[in-house]
Amino acid sequence: MRDLTRLPKAHLHVHLESTVRWETLREIGAANGVDVPGHPGDAAFSGFRQFADHNSLVRHCLRRPEDFHRIAAEFCEDEAAQGTGYAEVTFTAASHGERLGDLEMPLEAVLAGLAEGRAAHGVETRVLLDHSRRRSLDRAWRTVKLATRYAAGGVVGVGLAGEETYPAAPFTEVFDAAREAGLHVVHHAGEACGPDSIREAIAPGGTERLGHGIRVLDDDDLVAEVRERAIPLEVCPTSNVALGFVPSFAAHPLPRLREAGLVVTLNTDVPSIVGTSLSQEYAQVAETFGYGEAVMAEFARASVVSSFAPAATKERLLRGIDAWLA
Repeated sequence: MRDLTRLPKAHLHVHLESTVRWETLREIGAANGVDVPGHPGDAAFSGFRQFADHNSLVRHCLRRPEDFHRIAAEFCEDEAAQGTGYAEVTFTAASHGERLGDLEMPLEAVLAGLAEGRAAHGVETRVLLDHSRRRSLDRAWRTVKLATRYAAGGVVGVGLAGEETYPAAPFTEVFDAAREAGLHVVHHAGEACGPDSIREAIAPGGTERLGHGIRVLDDDDLVAEVRERAIPLEVCPTSNVALGFVPSFAAHPLPRLREAGLVVTLNTDVPSIVGTSLSQEYAQVAETFGYGEAVMAEFARASVVSSFAPAATKERLLRGIDAWLA
């Protein structure tokens, strides 16, 4: 296997708050008077709720503009080391802004940090703003307004995240407005819940990709629909296992998703918390399922083609993938 850190990739499903280096979190926490105990990666999560509660520690540490700026710049440095040429990083901007009493500050600081990181490390980035299904419709509207206001600065889309037991239907009007404003829409669905959550994300949700989407295999008709529509799946195997949605890496449905003719991209979701990176995710998939270089290049191509990157960026990365394989 050629060096997977040198394989150009797009990273489509990764939450900025869950990429923070542990030493950075400890330093930021100390500066803001927040005690940071053992590494979350040492914890065994019994489900999404326990994970979400644990992950709130990171949010509590992030308070100042320099905190958000730093984690965004370091994200770019870490992605560059993985061979990522383009990343769409998810950020819960409105939640941070409300918590800190300044709706725009966290997003502005993140965008500045990403710009600094790109200049230093060459990783092109865009931002997706997510909204928890558990939270209010008013906050969802604020998220869309933020995304629209900062579209010129690098925000490309919005979408629902969080516990899938909460319905997406109440937010239909919000995401209709997002599309009318020229934003992309990408929802999490089909990880904890089954086909119904995916159908709701597609219509009326209007999602252009499926964040996770692994439960699509529970319904043959839905598989056919997703394949016909060529809706890409943002698959995150290590995260799925760590959060208890899949019993083991070897039992992950990724091979069956690929065999079903679906568009599959590889991602990390919450890398610092589950102890992985994008190139490690690729390597683990190759080793576990016996895939060779051609298949790994296929995953990388899918990630680039499925992204919202400019055409020139896609062409550059696709040429790099061909060169890696040649």
